Amino acid sequence: MTDLADTRQSIDTGLDIEPLAGYIGAEIRGVDLRGPLEPGVVTDIRDALHTYKVIFFRGQDIGHAEQIAFARNFGKVTPAHPHEEEPPEGFPEILPIDSRRYERHLGRKRTSYDNSWHTDVTALINPPAASILRAHILPPYGGDTAWTNLVAAYENLPRDLREFADKLDVRHQFNARAAADSQRDRKVREANLVSYHPVVRVHPVTGERALFVSPGFTRGAREIRGYSPTQSEAILNLLWHEATRTEFTVRFRWAPGSVAFWDNRATAHLAIPDAGHLDYDRVLYRVTLEGDVPRGVDGRESESVSGQPFHGS
Repeated sequence: MTDLADTRQSIDTGLDIEPLAGYIGAEIRGVDLRGPLEPGVVTDIRDALHTYKVIFFRGQDIGHAEQIAFARNFGKVTPAHPHEEEPPEGFPEILPIDSRRYERHLGRKRTSYDNSWHTDVTALINPPAASILRAHILPPYGGDTAWTNLVAAYENLPRDLREFADKLDVRHQFNARAAADSQRDRKVREANLVSYHPVVRVHPVTGERALFVSPGFTRGAREIRGYSPTQSEAILNLLWHEATRTEFTVRFRWAPGSVAFWDNRATAHLAIPDAGHLDYDRVLYRVTLEGDVPRGVDGRESESVSGQPFHGS
C-alpha cells in the first residue's frame, strides 16, 4: 500500500501534490489546465493518479474544449455515455451532470443521476479507465462527492476472504432510473448493457488488486456466478460494506474552477444526496477515458452478456 503521508513537490515540474486523506486523494497545485502540458507534467499527474486514485485541481478556468484536450493527454476520450442523448452542442464527449435534467427525466430534482456508490458504467465490457469532472454551477452548500479506494478495501480484507473473493464473478447491469416510458427509459432498456466481471480485478498499470463490486450496477442483479440470489446478496452486502468503509474514503467540496480526476479501475464514488431538496441547481461536466476489459487474479477476462465495447478516439 502506498504511503500517502507526506506532501511532495516535483523538482522537475514544480507541481505540489498534497495528500488529503489516509488512503486516498490528493490536491495538485502549480499547473494551469487551459493550455498544452509539458510531458513531464503529464507524467507527474498520471503517477499521482495511480498513487492517490483521485486527484483534485482548484481554480481552473476551463471550458468544454480545454477539459477534453486535458483528458486526451491520458488516453482516448469516449463519447459522453452509452445512453447520452443531449451532450452540449459540438461536444459529444461531454456528459452534463445536471440537476435540472434529472428533474425532467426523473420527475424530481436530485444531486446526481446515481445517488449510490458506484464505479462508472461497469455494465460495459470495458468500463472507463478514468473520469474527469469539472464544476460549473454549484449550490452554496451541499452537493459534495466522496471517493473510496478499492485497492485499500481489498488489501484490508482478511486473507481467507481475499482468496474467496478472487475466484468470484458478479453480474453488472444498467438499471433504468428514468421516468417510465420516457425516451431515456426506452434507450436504457434497448441498450441492455450487461457484463460479468471478476469481483477482484488486477489494475493493468500498477498490478494492484481492487474490489470491483460497484453497488450501483450490481445491486439490481444480485448475482454472483454459481451462487443463489440469497447467497449472492449476502456476499455482496459484505463486500459493499468493506468497499465503502469510511476510512478508505475522501470527501471533496466543490468550488468554482474545481476539477476531479479519478482512476475508475481503483475507485468508486458517491454524489452525496444532500442537495436535491434545496432550491439550487448543480451542474458539472464529465469526460471519460476508454477502458480495458477487466482481468481477474488468475488472468480470466470479463464476459459480455449484451452490449458492445465503448471506444474513444
